[in-house]
Amino acid sequence: MPVPLIIDTDTAQDDCVALLVGLLDAEADLRAVTMVAGNVGFDYQVRNAFLTLNAAGRLGTVPVHLGCRRPMVRPWVGAEEVHGDGVGGLDMDMTGCEPEAEHAVDALVRLAAERPGEISVVAIGPLTNIATAALKDPEFANNVKKLYVMGGSNNGRGNITAAAEFNFFVDPEAAKAVFAAGFDIVVVPWDPVTLRHAVFGRERLAEIAAIGTPLAGFFDRVCAATLEFDESVGIAGTTHPDSLTVALLLHPELLVRSSGYHVDVETAGTLTTGYAAMSWGVHGLEPNAEVVEEVDAEGFAALITTMLAAPAAPDRAFTGGAPTG
Repeated sequence: MPVPLIIDTDTAQDDCVALLVGLLDAEADLRAVTMVAGNVGFDYQVRNAFLTLNAAGRLGTVPVHLGCRRPMVRPWVGAEEVHGDGVGGLDMDMTGCEPEAEHAVDALVRLAAERPGEISVVAIGPLTNIATAALKDPEFANNVKKLYVMGGSNNGRGNITAAAEFNFFVDPEAAKAVFAAGFDIVVVPWDPVTLRHAVFGRERLAEIAAIGTPLAGFFDRVCAATLEFDESVGIAGTTHPDSLTVALLLHPELLVRSSGYHVDVETAGTLTTGYAAMSWGVHGLEPNAEVVEEVDAEGFAALITTMLAAPAAPDRAFTGGAPTG
């Protein structure tokens, strides 16, 4: 049976690829897309979600709900220097592409309550919506089957500061609250898992571009801006932690090794705000999350490549320099 899930996203670059996995993988039953403030301006993120639905040929089939437009207690910090507009300048006729009237937090609470213990949530942006839903409904954490979180680093380096990964840095109060709320959490960290197992180098990217499908062209376009940035900071390709997180929910065979950790998030540090302290079991703390330590990198890359070779065609023509394919 397909896996029912909600993707909570700040749609840009690999978030788009993650949405494609949720939309196109035969193992996925994507019930909703919920939007949270993160990578780029909020309205750009919403547009990028609809652009991705279009690329998958799925416009009008999955509801898009608008969520929190800023972190819980802090000003919003974006990553436009990494992502640009998040989709490499793509656009389309947005006529009729309207988000749902229901707020994302309300949708999360409602959908989980309607099917308690059945729907998993994949959170690939800051955790503002998830924390707010847990505050709104004390049963939300129990109603969610599994919460997959892309965030933090497992005693490794950050990607927005020396200490902090972006999603936790943007809203550390939300991240801290989520790990204390009682969810059954699986964490996919930036370092080391993403940097070791979810980087697509230029050779692999060229192979994907050569597939020649509209989906491969869309992938190539949305990843181009971040490739240049990643290489400028010493990463040998584009990073794909968000699509890996969705893939691990749908294809647990990709998981090679994980362990229970007690995860907490720093909110008051001068140099370490957003740092994820992941205790590996020797500090007298009870585990509150399963942290992914190793995945089948080749299996993951094959999954993405096979998906992009599918004959899906966009519902509407892209503008702004349409992707090739």
